[in-house]
Amino acid sequence: METLLYKGKKIRYQVQGEGETFFLLHGYLESQEIWDSFATELSKYSRIIRIDLPGHGMSDVFGEIHSMEFMADVVKHVLDFEKQETCILIGHSLGGYVTLAFLEKYPQYLKGFSLFHSHPFADTEQVKAKRKKEIELVKQGQKKTVVDANTPKLFADFNLSRFPDDLKKIKQNTLQFPDDGIIANLNGMMQRPARNIILKETDKPFLLIAGKYDNYIDYDKVISQIDLPEKGKLVTLEHSGHLGFIEEREKSLEEIYEFFST
Repeated sequence: METLLYKGKKIRYQVQGEGETFFLLHGYLESQEIWDSFATELSKYSRIIRIDLPGHGMSDVFGEIHSMEFMADVVKHVLDFEKQETCILIGHSLGGYVTLAFLEKYPQYLKGFSLFHSHPFADTEQVKAKRKKEIELVKQGQKKTVVDANTPKLFADFNLSRFPDDLKKIKQNTLQFPDDGIIANLNGMMQRPARNIILKETDKPFLLIAGKYDNYIDYDKVISQIDLPEKGKLVTLEHSGHLGFIEEREKSLEEIYEFFST
């Protein structure tokens, strides 16, 4: 595990394996540990970099708002420090929003990218209202209420009984996150712009991985609205919710290997 300073504050990250560099970005209320089993397998054939995004895990909080553009700058800083001129960026959920901001700001660094249970649209008013409610709960000292409500929804309902250890680990880990870090990331997500046009027009290889039973992203409504770029591909995980890299790890690994090795 490594620690890197950015603007005087720490970013925790980890490097595994050798070969083509894949940079993994976790989602909201997650940390780099969410990738443990997936990264271990991927690192057998590739170099893996994964970080705790600011305000998550053991990375510091940088302000009241962690914009997607700011977190893209953090990703670039880690790449520069590791002397990586290019990578394949894989973003889960919130990490997908950061990935798209990185695509807009630093396309020259990308050999390709993937959104894992994520999308290019701005928050709807309904989603913003939910985020505002979570901010108020955290401010009132009810972080556990937020974590308890969100964590089980990460898995497809029928998969909850299959992954009790993962669920417990995610909950325990998330409860250690700083309150102001959770709030900063909620504020950043609410303020992010839509990037569907940028996605549609990119010439980079793009892999969209979606869970058929995602409790956060309406597969039929949201995924059907995404215009894939010329080098884009959609993969549907038929037995997953929001954590396909855990729920259908082997299938996810197979799709990533196949797509980015061609």
